[in-house]
Amino acid sequence: MTALFTYPKSAALKRVVPKSRIYAQTDATTALKDRFVREVEQITWAYKLAPETINLPATKSVTEVQIFHVILKTDTASDDVLRAIDRAIPFPILFELLHGDRIQVAAAHKRPSEADSAKWVVSGHLRSDWVPESTKRNSLPVAINMASLYEQMLTALMPIQAEPDEDIPARLERVDALRAAEREIVRLKSKLQRETQFNIKVGLHGQLQEAQAAFEHMKKPGKPGGER
Repeated sequence: MTALFTYPKSAALKRVVPKSRIYAQTDATTALKDRFVREVEQITWAYKLAPETINLPATKSVTEVQIFHVILKTDTASDDVLRAIDRAIPFPILFELLHGDRIQVAAAHKRPSEADSAKWVVSGHLRSDWVPESTKRNSLPVAINMASLYEQMLTALMPIQAEPDEDIPARLERVDALRAAEREIVRLKSKLQRETQFNIKVGLHGQLQEAQAAFEHMKKPGKPGGER
């Protein structure tokens, strides 16, 4: 299942969100505003998935899920930009990022803070690959409530297989561990390419093989980074 879904007409909003609204809601710094100017052409609140629009009951943690279209000037939307929009809108958001004829889906896991229900805890952003905008979309997942729908939409963005009874926060921990392993592989490859001494290159090659094996191992349920 991909993270591109077909949304019902009953949920359509198509409201342009001024960047100034995001700035005001987040006390945006000059650097963040500059990043918005460089990267973002337009933000549209495209769909509102809620009990009254898709006939699914709300839960305490997820009352609605919003779908935002973000037209980009480049093929990159910084995490800082997406995080600012998430901070400004007090609902879970699934982003459809558009550049030219391509599309990428991104989302963070958002949940109300246990210490202060008026605040939100936001994870790092998950992202799909860039694909043609004409890519066939899936029907919305079958769900019993808004929380179940949101979980399945996030799951479609995760590069790992879920374990039985594994909740989203635990799965995100495994994703973070996987990303750290990826970064280590990139670091070792770069170091190996720059190294000229044979004996050091041999040692780095061994470390790289171990890191790659560990990375593949971690992608499987129940492996390091996701053990119970």
